[in-house]
Amino acid sequence: MQEMTFKEKTRYLLGFPVIVAALGYFVDIYDLLLFGIVRVPSLESLNLNVDTVGTMIINYQMVGLLLGGILWGIIGDKKGRLSVLFGSILVYSLANIACGFLPQINIADKSALYAALRFVAGIGLAGELGAGITLVSESLPKELRAIGTSIVAGFGLLGAVVAQLTVELAGNWTIAYFIGGALGLVLLLLRVGVLESGVYKDIAASDIQKGNFLSFFTNRKRFIKYLKCIAIGLPTWFCVGILAMLANQFAPAMGIKDIAPGKAIMWAYIGISVGDFASGWISHALHSRKKAILFMTLFTLLGVILMLSGMASTEHGYYFFCAWLGLGTGYWAMFVTVAAEQFGTNIRSTATTTVPNMVRGLVPVMIIIFDCLKPSQGVVAAAAIVGFAAFALGIYATLTIPETHNTDLDFTE
Repeated sequence: MQEMTFKEKTRYLLGFPVIVAALGYFVDIYDLLLFGIVRVPSLESLNLNVDTVGTMIINYQMVGLLLGGILWGIIGDKKGRLSVLFGSILVYSLANIACGFLPQINIADKSALYAALRFVAGIGLAGELGAGITLVSESLPKELRAIGTSIVAGFGLLGAVVAQLTVELAGNWTIAYFIGGALGLVLLLLRVGVLESGVYKDIAASDIQKGNFLSFFTNRKRFIKYLKCIAIGLPTWFCVGILAMLANQFAPAMGIKDIAPGKAIMWAYIGISVGDFASGWISHALHSRKKAILFMTLFTLLGVILMLSGMASTEHGYYFFCAWLGLGTGYWAMFVTVAAEQFGTNIRSTATTTVPNMVRGLVPVMIIIFDCLKPSQGVVAAAAIVGFAAFALGIYATLTIPETHNTDLDFTE
């Protein structure tokens, strides 16, 4: 096979599907992490408890992501990848705009309304990454898939940085919600020119069963692969969901005066963005998805050990380690790409959309275990126990899952 020229590679990597998917994931991450960033000021202004209500709302959003992942994944396989790109962004954009109106809404239980809106936003946000990665993976030549998906995720994850800066510059958390919703609606118009995946169009009119979520549980080999795909992503959301989002809880235990969760999230996602750009090139250079993910996971684990052992003794030190962990967990795009490559076209969208959202959906489980352990073990030890379990499962899954580098995606289950 003749090797592509630099110009041909650039044309693919900077093509419309990659650009639109990257912009979509940018808005998705902005809106996904916005509550974590404005959690403290928004709940204080609404006279709600920052810790208990805040944790409840995070859990509602994550459950929305879990259920939305299943919904959009099935729709993506049954109705096409573009249907998800249009429908999901409309749902979460409108939900975020509604969050901006919370102070003006006259209702007795604003905590329940806030949780309901973040639940709806979670459902919408669940479709963006899986549909984008699936479309890009099926649109690019196999030798460029890893780089293309890393561009999507690397650029998209900068949405967390922009979200934090928007909150700081706007001076009002409601404006940040309005901006996030508006960005989504503008992007919706840009997607009109995106074409459906050619690989999907080949089976769209066939009688092949598509989008059967239960098929992951009816075949032992497929079920084990599905569980391993989920396990690979667990360390990423342990770092984000506990060490970054709940950063203020670690301040007293580490002798730090104050840690702002919004800044912890921002620095983590600066690292994740760089890591995601790098992960595709690392995988390309090593000719292996597994080696790239394993090396980055071990790098992250080292950072967690140093962070929790007491080296993060100042506010800026904590942010430094958040950036370190972000750099290591930048294999997020690679992990989702692996999920796309493991399964056939007729259930690929379902796999690629549900797998990352299963990981996000397990954040409430990790937080519940973390909260249960805190009274007896303390904040740091509780985090260490949860982290050990997440990393052990992630490393085992990475070592034992089939390698998918340079595999063809034109197959069905």
